[in-house]
Amino acid sequence: MGLGEQLEEDLRRALRAGDALRVSTIRLTRAAIKNAEIEKRRTLTDEEIQDILLTEVKRRREAIEAFQRGGRDELAHKESLEMAILTGYLPAPLGEEELRRIIAEVVGDLGAASPAEVGRVMAAVMPRVRRRAEGAVVNRLVREALGA
Repeated sequence: MGLGEQLEEDLRRALRAGDALRVSTIRLTRAAIKNAEIEKRRTLTDEEIQDILLTEVKRRREAIEAFQRGGRDELAHKESLEMAILTGYLPAPLGEEELRRIIAEVVGDLGAASPAEVGRVMAAVMPRVRRRAEGAVVNRLVREALGA
């Protein structure tokens, strides 16, 4: 079952169970997916749907930070619950040790040795860890590996 079908099935289950938060979260996500399908004029692949889910998770994370700065903890909590629902549809994130291993491998393959080569290393690492690690975390670890 593809990710789109999984979202549809989970929406049906949430409607039957009366889980309003899950229903609204999945509906908003499906609307974003539908808009992307209309824009591209075709059905999206699972990878493209994962990209949309990542965007939605990032929006929730930014909203949580904004609500916490504004002292709106109840809204931050709601956003964190929505983020947890969406994260359940994404592949498990890579641990820091696994990321360090991949980065060390790429650094060795490229022969990178100076902080000036961060961009080159990032360009080689990101396709390998896409959807499983945040760019900011990867960038920090690449800088550490190159002594920046």
